Amino acid sequence: MFLDPHKELRKTGRDIPHWEQGEVMQFVTFRLADSLPKSKIEDWMSKREAWLRTNPEPWTPEQTDRYHLEFTDRFERWLDAGHGSCLLKDPANREILAETLMRFQGDRVIHHSWVIMPNHAHLLFTPKAPLADFIKAWKGVSARRIGKGSIWQSNYRDTLIRNASHFVNAARYIRRNSKGLQNDSFTLWEGERVRRIQ
Repeated sequence: MFLDPHKELRKTGRDIPHWEQGEVMQFVTFRLADSLPKSKIEDWMSKREAWLRTNPEPWTPEQTDRYHLEFTDRFERWLDAGHGSCLLKDPANREILAETLMRFQGDRVIHHSWVIMPNHAHLLFTPKAPLADFIKAWKGVSARRIGKGSIWQSNYRDTLIRNASHFVNAARYIRRNSKGLQNDSFTLWEGERVRRIQ
């Protein structure tokens, strides 16, 4: 199910807003706590806050593109650079996270695609319960099983999937995110719907 602009959205989160609309598909990124240097995050947040003050919503398509180029894309490039301990480079740790993600597949969540990178994960799924509940459970269970303490950054980034084209782009992004990495340093999973995408 895709985002319906005419239906009510549920907003949660204090520092970063999170949006939900029933069982509308979500594209979510969460990362290890040490995946980005603190100085980079502080600089990014400062520039983002300044940009948001001079570009109040609603945004034009050009403003939306500019925002993603300046902030979303830059953030993703930093994550892909492989900063921090990269605990998820270890196949055993990736397997723990993969098992945790798939525990309620088909029941409380329908995964379409996900990739576990050395220091972060991208997921494309349909939630059957509040999004924050999934993130909290996935992070909590995987951290306890990995046994290295509080490994996850406290927040996450989510995007409601707007339409079929957005779904395809998100699925392709997940598939291509590991480009350039050795096969033993990431885990990609795709459901049948995504496997049909060229």
